[in-house]
Amino acid sequence: MSNTKSKLTKEQSDKILNTLKARFQKNMDRHRGIEWSKVQEKIESNPTKLWSLNAMEETGGEPDVIDHDKKTGEFIFYDCSPETPKGRRSICYDDEALASRKEHKPADSAMNMAKEMGIDILSEQEYRELQQVGEFDLKTSSWVKTPANIRKLGGALFCDRRFNTVFLYHNGAESYYAARGFRGSLKV
Repeated sequence: MSNTKSKLTKEQSDKILNTLKARFQKNMDRHRGIEWSKVQEKIESNPTKLWSLNAMEETGGEPDVIDHDKKTGEFIFYDCSPETPKGRRSICYDDEALASRKEHKPADSAMNMAKEMGIDILSEQEYRELQQVGEFDLKTSSWVKTPANIRKLGGALFCDRRFNTVFLYHNGAESYYAARGFRGSLKV
């Protein structure tokens, strides 16, 4: 996926807006007290954010509104796909980890993909917040932002949900698995 940040066509814009609206209406428990018309107004006034939401959707993230920041007025979208997004799996943590692999390199890294999509990878705290509105990653796992002191030593963190509990784990940042990807967030 290239980071052209080009505007979507009217057809693409309408399609992603309809998809987001239908998901919003189907999952009202995720965003009580938030009106779709206000969300749509924010999205439509920012084509770059709409492009990023479309990128989240295209890679299987199923973005949905999770919160509203009353101070900034921003709506916060998280990937709400039941499992880690299919189009973002089998990737290592960051570009440094990708460069360190001499053979059997994955196609990309979580941090690079997030940057190209214009989104942020979830932190552990955000991942736990997401798990409060549903049950996610029951069969997969998702990389989460890793503190610099851990990353400096070659590690990276990921989370999943098993036994009705959210677990935080560690792995070498260069590792990658078919069932591990990443979840992102976007403020609009």
